[in-house]
Amino acid sequence: MLKIKMHCGKGEKHTQVVFGPREHPSLSYPSPCHLHMLLCRVSVVSQTLGRWSRRSPRAGGLLRCVVPVSSSRCHSTGEGSAQPAESASAQGLYRDSVLLPKTDFPMKLAGEKLLNKEVEIQQACGFAELYSWQRERKAKKEFCLHDGPPYANGDPHILKDIRNRFEMLRGRQVHYIPGWDCHGLPIELKALGELGTSGLTPLQIRQKAREFAQKAITRQKAAFQRWGVMADWDQCYFTYDGSYEAAQLNVFQEMHNKGLIYQDYKPVFWSPSSRTALAEAELEYNPDHVSRAIYVTFPVVKLPPSITKEAAVNKVSVLVWTTQPWTIPANQAVCYMPNAQYSIVRRTDNDDLLLLATERLPGISVLLGTGLETVVTFTGSQLEGGICKHPTNLSKEVPLLPANHVTMAKGTGLVHTAPAHGMEDYSVASQFKLSVDCMVDEDGKFTELAGPELHVIETLKESGALVKEEQCMHSYPYDWRTKQPVVIRPSRQWFINTASLKEKAKDVLQKVRILPESARSSMLTMLDRRTYWCISRQRSWGVPIPVFYHKETTEPLINKHTVSHIASLFKEKGSDCWWELPIETLLPPNVLKKSKAGPVSDYVRGEDVLDIWFDSGASWAAVLEEGMEEEIEEEPEERESRLSWLPSLLRKPLTTTESDSRADVYIEGKDQLGGWFQSSLLTSVAVRNKAPYKSLVVHGFAVSEKGEKMSKSLGNVVDPDTVINGGKDSSMPAYGADGLRWWVAESNVFSEVQIGPSALNSARESISKLRNTLKFLLGNLHGFDPRTQAVDPKEMHYIDQYMLHLLREYSIKVTDAYSEFDAGRVIRLLQAFISRDLSSFYFSIIKDRLYCDPEDSLGRRSCQTALEEILDGVSRSIAPILPHLSEEVYLHAPGHDEGETLFKSGWIKSSSVWKRPGLEEAVEGACAIRDSFLSSIPGKNAAQYDLTIAIEPGLLFELMESLQVEPISTSSQLVELMMCAKVNLASELPRDLPSDALRSHGTFLINLEGGMIREDSSYSIAVVPLLLLAAQGAGVSLQTPQTVCVHAVRLFCHKPSDLWTRANITCKLLINWKE
Repeated sequence: MLKIKMHCGKGEKHTQVVFGPREHPSLSYPSPCHLHMLLCRVSVVSQTLGRWSRRSPRAGGLLRCVVPVSSSRCHSTGEGSAQPAESASAQGLYRDSVLLPKTDFPMKLAGEKLLNKEVEIQQACGFAELYSWQRERKAKKEFCLHDGPPYANGDPHILKDIRNRFEMLRGRQVHYIPGWDCHGLPIELKALGELGTSGLTPLQIRQKAREFAQKAITRQKAAFQRWGVMADWDQCYFTYDGSYEAAQLNVFQEMHNKGLIYQDYKPVFWSPSSRTALAEAELEYNPDHVSRAIYVTFPVVKLPPSITKEAAVNKVSVLVWTTQPWTIPANQAVCYMPNAQYSIVRRTDNDDLLLLATERLPGISVLLGTGLETVVTFTGSQLEGGICKHPTNLSKEVPLLPANHVTMAKGTGLVHTAPAHGMEDYSVASQFKLSVDCMVDEDGKFTELAGPELHVIETLKESGALVKEEQCMHSYPYDWRTKQPVVIRPSRQWFINTASLKEKAKDVLQKVRILPESARSSMLTMLDRRTYWCISRQRSWGVPIPVFYHKETTEPLINKHTVSHIASLFKEKGSDCWWELPIETLLPPNVLKKSKAGPVSDYVRGEDVLDIWFDSGASWAAVLEEGMEEEIEEEPEERESRLSWLPSLLRKPLTTTESDSRADVYIEGKDQLGGWFQSSLLTSVAVRNKAPYKSLVVHGFAVSEKGEKMSKSLGNVVDPDTVINGGKDSSMPAYGADGLRWWVAESNVFSEVQIGPSALNSARESISKLRNTLKFLLGNLHGFDPRTQAVDPKEMHYIDQYMLHLLREYSIKVTDAYSEFDAGRVIRLLQAFISRDLSSFYFSIIKDRLYCDPEDSLGRRSCQTALEEILDGVSRSIAPILPHLSEEVYLHAPGHDEGETLFKSGWIKSSSVWKRPGLEEAVEGACAIRDSFLSSIPGKNAAQYDLTIAIEPGLLFELMESLQVEPISTSSQLVELMMCAKVNLASELPRDLPSDALRSHGTFLINLEGGMIREDSSYSIAVVPLLLLAAQGAGVSLQTPQTVCVHAVRLFCHKPSDLWTRANITCKLLINWKE
């Protein structure tokens, strides 16, 4: 016989529950161990109620369990020990009565602890050796992400690393060699500082620039390593490396042999501030540039007869508009649109006759503030043969010529044409054999040819040719390095004939996958706009153009023999030898003989260097290409040693399924659409007739949280290293490398990306929530070894099997998102899976089973098996984005051997077995009923209710029977899913339901066998409060916690098979009684 006393305090009446001899032999009583655990749990709640009772007269006094028990997990003391003064320690006394989560994985890391932990993880998990390890392992496929050498890019390296880590986890061998573009004016200017180039030799300039570049590379390399970027950082490529320069010259040679590279005198973008020619890709367009725009007249000397016969007109002047008045002295023609309508009009204020486009008359009339009366109208083609006087050189006459570049968007429909200072103008000059007179020098000043002290606008005013002057804000090209305006002026330069490459380039580009797809049209537009590419620069820091000039004729000497010889010298000695070695070594007799050239004394070496976009555009040849042996003639030993500058693991050529030496992907910013993406495409198409990449990923730029462009002058530049390590004040805490990586991944990288405190704090909070979920998973796996204790999926609880099914779906979606370069979608999928499927659903259902079932029970092990798979799947899914956190979790997770790391153990291991027929429909059908149940008791505790489910015989009923075999149960899987006290599963609702029972109806569509089996099933539910039913059946009043406990204990022993479910319910009821 067992007696339980519960009393209300000193001197108050005791409540005694007596369990005597079994009146019904068929009943089985709870085991002592289970009962002891139950009583410990009730005791803790009772003592809590006691504390409430002292604050609430309704409670009636202190409930105390006075049954002495002894159990390894229940440490209740005797009657005399249960004093109110000790009630505060109840949680400590009885916490072992349940299997609570246990792990030393920290929920939160911040400040120095976070930074130290990341560095510790990098060292413990071999981040530095990971790239070499995966290059040595056997793999069926290789994935190549070619790192572009555009200088000093931060965020893109994280995007690249996310994809590389994903591919490596999937079992591919990743080919990734970090590179740096070391040449160019920015480095030269920074290296020289205020010294400038004055008094320095080319070699001195190059030495300073190289030292500056090497220091910058060392800093950036250390930063990338701290960010967790996976690479062999001892083996990178640099554009100043001799072997790289030699590979670049081989590309140059092949293009020159094909006639694609030539020298010419034509207009180029010229930067007076840096005194060099620029390519289109080296320009920035300032939308707020202000020019002095003018309307100027060109007196007509001769009008075609087809116009004069329609109207007698004299002293007509052509009216033109330009935003570049300084180009007027170089004018050679005025162009018109052949198919447009033009008119001769009379000004009403002074009777002057003006010729302009008919379409522009209304706007010009308003601008001039006078009426314009039409005298005669005609088509543009009738202007053919017309001649005008030059407005600043009245002795000169210029023709009226047709041109396709004339538009009616602005101006007068007639365009002033100066072939020396405009690309379209030069095309007109080429067509009509016009002179290309340049009157501006390398400093952007007028030459003597323009005349002494020329002031264009003042000169036009004096001659009466100036009609109006205005300020015009418009987009204008600036030197991207010096941030100063450029001019267009002719110069003798080296060019690539892109016009002959464009069609082939556009054709191969159609076979390239571009993300986002909208970037394709931008790249095609830029390609269309580029008729030629100026590749020569008047600087010292770069790869010399391997050309020699005849001293007298200035004719260039360049051929495959001269270039091959120079390339071999560069490979051996570096390009400094162009200035270090005597010309006799650069141009030896055997090369002169093969070139059929005169003595070496007749030649001088060239002084120009190659455009840095040609440097970087040839990177495919230096890093990816196996030797270009099909295209370029070279000795076998030269072919074999082409990549000798790379480490042995990387020296073998890139091998792909197509064996075409193309990279799987290039990833850079949208500014590279006209830069590295395009220069790489053009050089590769020129040499190999194919693109160097299979895919392009184009990302946006980081902007401030106000949407402003990052600018030092605005003080809104965010340094990635400051984000990781924290700033000097508290406004910028340390977010760690994973914090930076999360922000990069979460952002929509295909558009402008905002960065600032709000975005970074949001990333930190998201990681903190993730850590909390991971801690819950790890804590509940304490003592579980999946290698020996995992439950076969077929024996697992349905809800656990269903979670594996959801995990499989999640892993498929995550894999697809990574494959689409959409790390942001990965994060959204992760957050939805955690919040919706885990926290709000699964975790809330399984806690009783985890905490209260026997440690080795099938139900608890089934749950742990699912939790271990979920932990493993989630940690692997975030590993490419958060490598430090995922490896930290892996170190705490069960079932791993010493020294094993996540990144060496593969991708998410989901199984098709997890998708069991009928499983999804069974659980989701139950969830549909559960939703109806919970919506009928909003805000209430489901454990306080009994639930009756009525379903007509059919598929849905059979599915529910798979979750609950008995008609009535308090411990079935269906009860666990409903989180209620009891489920009565029937074909119809009972007739004797209490009058206040809550009723609801619903339907659920069953879809099996891919839609072959479909059934729309209806169901009804009835919801009744648990204690109301119990009290009605036993005649017990439920006004005090004493009576609640008395009835609950009796109920436990009457239904011993439901002990644990009833224990949990009653503990909840006792707590809710207070509320």
